[in-house]
Amino acid sequence: MSTDLRPAPPLSLPTPKVLPPARRPSRLPGLLVTAVTKSVAIALLLVVWELAPRLDLVDRTFLPPVSEVLDAWLGLLDSGQLAVNTWASLNRSLSGFGLAVVIGVPLGLLIGWYRPVANLLNPLLEIFRNTAALALLPVFVLILGIGETSKISIVLYACLWPILLNTISAVRSVDPTLLRLARSLDLSPVKLFQKVILPASVPVVFTGIRLAGAVSILVLVAAEMVGAKAGLGYLINASQYNFAIPQMYAGIVTISVIGVAFNQLLVRLERRFTAWRAPLNS
Repeated sequence: MSTDLRPAPPLSLPTPKVLPPARRPSRLPGLLVTAVTKSVAIALLLVVWELAPRLDLVDRTFLPPVSEVLDAWLGLLDSGQLAVNTWASLNRSLSGFGLAVVIGVPLGLLIGWYRPVANLLNPLLEIFRNTAALALLPVFVLILGIGETSKISIVLYACLWPILLNTISAVRSVDPTLLRLARSLDLSPVKLFQKVILPASVPVVFTGIRLAGAVSILVLVAAEMVGAKAGLGYLINASQYNFAIPQMYAGIVTISVIGVAFNQLLVRLERRFTAWRAPLNS
């Protein structure tokens, strides 16, 4: 009987199939659908604006077709008037808006967090918050003149209240459970304010800042119609007096575009500062 002492051949295992990495679904179709959906209403508005004067549904003397407004806008751009007036308005608007943020946010945090400060300043807040900025425009002009100071000051006054009131509301509406948990950790008042109050207040504070951004442009246009020599409000007012109606609408459209762009910029800043928040649909 012979014994075979040779080792058995190794077992050959089947080679596993390497599957290709799963492809993520492309977001391009969804983005295109979203862009088209958001553009439909604007496209319909432009079509109606173009056709209504041409079909004599409205008097084209007072509402020219959008194509004529576009020609007037390009003419203002070529002549340099649009750039000069837009820069003047942006300079005033951003100056007043920036000062309102610098003053309103810290003051709102202080009033919302410290009750003695709130009790001291609440009577003044109740008086001035109910006084419209445009109602005080003659006062600002009389005291500060018709120069840049009065226009920046009226924008500052108008923007201050949305920022201030929303900041106060943000501090006072912080979840009490968070405050109790933070106090149970023996956090100092400074740490409590820094770690809990500030992060929880950011979304509501940015709501006030966005409201102030819209107010800064609207109030400035009205202020520039009084004694200004440059600015989009001045351009609209001068075009009306000279019966240059397409140029007037070109100025109005420019203000609308600036307002939308400014709001989108603030929305992006808000998302960046509140990136720690989990989305509701997650």
